[in-house]
Amino acid sequence: MATKRELEGQLAVVAGFEDPQAALEQYPTPPALAAHVIHLADLHNDIEGRTVLDLGAGTGMFTLGAALRGPARVIAVEIDRGPLETAVENRQRVGTTTPIHWLQADATQLPLAIAEPVTVVMNPPFGAQNGQEGADRGFLETVASVASVSYSVHNAGSEEFIEAFAADNGGEVTHAFSAEFEIDNQFDHHDAESRDVDTEVYRIEWDG
Repeated sequence: MATKRELEGQLAVVAGFEDPQAALEQYPTPPALAAHVIHLADLHNDIEGRTVLDLGAGTGMFTLGAALRGPARVIAVEIDRGPLETAVENRQRVGTTTPIHWLQADATQLPLAIAEPVTVVMNPPFGAQNGQEGADRGFLETVASVASVSYSVHNAGSEEFIEAFAADNGGEVTHAFSAEFEIDNQFDHHDAESRDVDTEVYRIEWDG
């Protein structure tokens, strides 16, 4: 098994968004953060041999990171066709042969049922750009309906909301940690070359 550092190196080739949409908060997940989350999931036996679901997959950073750790299959759900096409190209760059199902769909209205235990990995929108604070709630509602365990990235200060949502929907937060999320200047409203955003990552076990 590749180390976390080696996994980060493998994910460094993943291309980001060619035409990012501010309304969809399309920021590429940094390889270091993705590698850390996937490595943690793997250490908890939440990836190998399992179905992994990446909600709001973007250009495939979490999808491909999970695919490199021996899952039975990965399902990548992304509403925007452009990033999904880039994700397919990124698979060739990374070189994984794990079965990956690419699905263009709204992650908050998942158009499929999955019978087996599912691990969800996701970096959902926070609602910071589109004025819809709590935009990640719809993603979490999907998670609660399909996942046995999930790993998700949220805006800093989300602990109370995440713990309350989990408790109300048959889940329990087992691990949480803070992480810096570097965002490159890719929209007109950005006035710096890049900036670090404080985020939080949560592992949640679900009854369903």
